[in-house]
Amino acid sequence: MSYVYDTDNIFARILRGEIPNTTVLETDHTLAFRDISPQAPDHVLVIPKGAYVCFDHFASDATDAEIVDFTRTAGEICRLLGVAPSDGDGYRLIANSGRNGVQDVPHYHLHILAGRPLGRMVQPG
Repeated sequence: MSYVYDTDNIFARILRGEIPNTTVLETDHTLAFRDISPQAPDHVLVIPKGAYVCFDHFASDATDAEIVDFTRTAGEICRLLGVAPSDGDGYRLIANSGRNGVQDVPHYHLHILAGRPLGRMVQPG
């Protein structure tokens, strides 16, 4: 599968420093920052620094180092927020992909939402 990455998407611009963000954690391969339109008291976006369109693109083309770093960074965010079930009340991870997944930004990203009951994941219909 061939993916076309839009180098002008908002996350690419954030990574280039053209748009400010509220960084929660940054590593060699990953950036995590607060969502500007939070849907929960804690709403953090985790993005790889590489040009990946969606999860399956990242899973198939990212290096092992990128995948491990991204996964560990997401886990660290949960720990830093105090929302992991061992310390808090839990969280939800969301990754939207493509038109049917209602992906707004064509750069792979993971939403971490926490801080209140979030309701059912998908409504029937």
